[in-house]
Amino acid sequence: MKMFMIVDDAPVIRKVANRILSDLGFAVVEAADGFDALEKCRYSMPEVLIVDWDMPKMSGIEFIEEFRRIEGNEQTKLVYCTSEIMVSEMTRAKRAGANGFLMKPFNREILIHKIQEVGIEIADKDSQAA
Repeated sequence: MKMFMIVDDAPVIRKVANRILSDLGFAVVEAADGFDALEKCRYSMPEVLIVDWDMPKMSGIEFIEEFRRIEGNEQTKLVYCTSEIMVSEMTRAKRAGANGFLMKPFNREILIHKIQEVGIEIADKDSQAA
């Protein structure tokens, strides 16, 4: 079972993403900030991370930079989540190691598309129906 980690300071975003991903058959871990997420990644590396751009204590880009320094992260896909189209921020995130981007608000179809876009297969095709 593939493990996803959702890193976002907004409980509602974590809850929505967790519900969608769990319904698709993925194991889901949540983190409310970058420091918590880094600690959890050092313990158990997820296959995919969805990381918010604006969090307290550590920005999304700072998190990506730190995460990419952890040994064993090479296969992990990282999706940078933002509520605004900010080309300079998105470029910085890509350079830091983001594999894709997700705009808020998102729904089930958008999240499925982004998961597939970064190369993660969804095993249960029946669960893709909205």
